[in-house]
Amino acid sequence: MSRYLIIITGPTAVGKTSLSLELAQQLDTVIVSCDSRQFYQEMSIGTAKPSTDELALVQHYFINHRSIHQPYSVGDYEKEAIKLLDELFETKEQVLMVGGSGLFIKAVCEGLDQFPNVDPHIRLQLQQNFEEKGITSLQEQLAILDPIYYQEVDRQNPQRIMRALEVCLSTNKPYSSFRSQAKKKRSFIPIYVVLTRNRDELYARINTRVDWMLEQGLLEEAQKLYPFRYLNALQTVGYTELFDYFDQKISLEEAIRLIKRNTRRYAKRQLTWFRKQEGIHYLVTTNISDMIVSIKSLLRN
Repeated sequence: MSRYLIIITGPTAVGKTSLSLELAQQLDTVIVSCDSRQFYQEMSIGTAKPSTDELALVQHYFINHRSIHQPYSVGDYEKEAIKLLDELFETKEQVLMVGGSGLFIKAVCEGLDQFPNVDPHIRLQLQQNFEEKGITSLQEQLAILDPIYYQEVDRQNPQRIMRALEVCLSTNKPYSSFRSQAKKKRSFIPIYVVLTRNRDELYARINTRVDWMLEQGLLEEAQKLYPFRYLNALQTVGYTELFDYFDQKISLEEAIRLIKRNTRRYAKRQLTWFRKQEGIHYLVTTNISDMIVSIKSLLRN
């Protein structure tokens, strides 16, 4: 029996959820989330999780999977996801993996590169520097120590930057020098489907989504999370800007403008990531029926 992991990915707000729900029902299968922000129970509005009704339509895994107070790495996800997929493929010929976190997709489909152990004192120092000086100082340090990875990394993601700096400072070698190692063999065949839209249309959808999140109570959600703002899980677009507003560093109007801008920038980085991957099938977002016909044709090839 052929085992296919159908990966529905693409930039934020492109339309992954609606397509994946319909496709999962037609294929009588389940959805494994690979959205690293939707893992956390306390972050719902700002991560655009599927609604309660949508979650009830199809069995989902890894949504509301952890608390923000529980450390959770891409390595943890790889181990848990592979174990789950082995179980699911005992009864399913196809499983959907849905989300826009490229590194988590890569971990499941290819495995993670092996990195050396790092000095825990360096890790602590980097965390302190981040809390005292902000992300800019980390970005500047990484640009010097590993300019190659600096051009690739999500520079608004402090966890990724600090992880790279840990390796650089512990080994005196660039983080990028430990990457691109051999792929791990998997028991399934990945099919990568990247949804795309016209840039202006995508950016308009992002702006509209941010407005919708605010109407749904994003400000109140962020206020509840504000006491925990230094946790890694909360170093993400949509929350950090509002934390700055609560700290009276910027106005609410400016925070909203920055959320929209930073989300658009995040979408652009996602597209850059996908373009570097091999075996990608791009699918312009049209009506769901046509997209499903296109995806099903990939299973027959």
